[in-house]
Amino acid sequence: MANRGPSYGLSREVQEKIEQKYDPELESRLVNWIIIQCGEQIEHPPPGRQHFQTWLMDGTLLCKLINSLHPKGNEPIAKISESKMAFKQMEQISQFLKAAEIYGVRTTDIFQTVDLWEGKDMAAVQRTLMALGSLAVTKDDGCYKGDPSWFHRKAQQNRRGFSEEQLRQGQNVIGLQMGSNKGASQSGMTGYGMPRQII
Repeated sequence: MANRGPSYGLSREVQEKIEQKYDPELESRLVNWIIIQCGEQIEHPPPGRQHFQTWLMDGTLLCKLINSLHPKGNEPIAKISESKMAFKQMEQISQFLKAAEIYGVRTTDIFQTVDLWEGKDMAAVQRTLMALGSLAVTKDDGCYKGDPSWFHRKAQQNRRGFSEEQLRQGQNVIGLQMGSNKGASQSGMTGYGMPRQII
């Protein structure tokens, strides 16, 4: 983790607001899901934002997580390195983020690499993992492991089919957004720039 020293003033206030968004209960649920989903002997980290960050920081767990959400032989990350070099670990976090976006997580829900690496915004990391879990539960393709109630299902599309007759009828109706011309006229209007005529 980069040592930036203490922050003061407005920077400190902003950092405190970001830290308040972090949810310890959600952390516990996410840790349990990652351990079950990866299906290996993974050590449970001690509770706390700092420990959660250290646990995920090298990117190996995140890569294993995204690979476990795909069928065998179809994993998006071919080689997971257990390197201790900072740039390799940051590269793995980036690979996870790209794979999560391809999986279907919206760009607005994806954290930045430094949010995890430097611990700048662990709440954003939680949001990304929540979005990933919700997507995995919604897909229901047999790759999700764990309790489905841990994540909410995303809304599925609700296509509507209209017959040709219904579509033709809709063309005759003037929508309320178009307004109405009943009762409107130009009587009493004067030209632009002319004084009002009061008689």
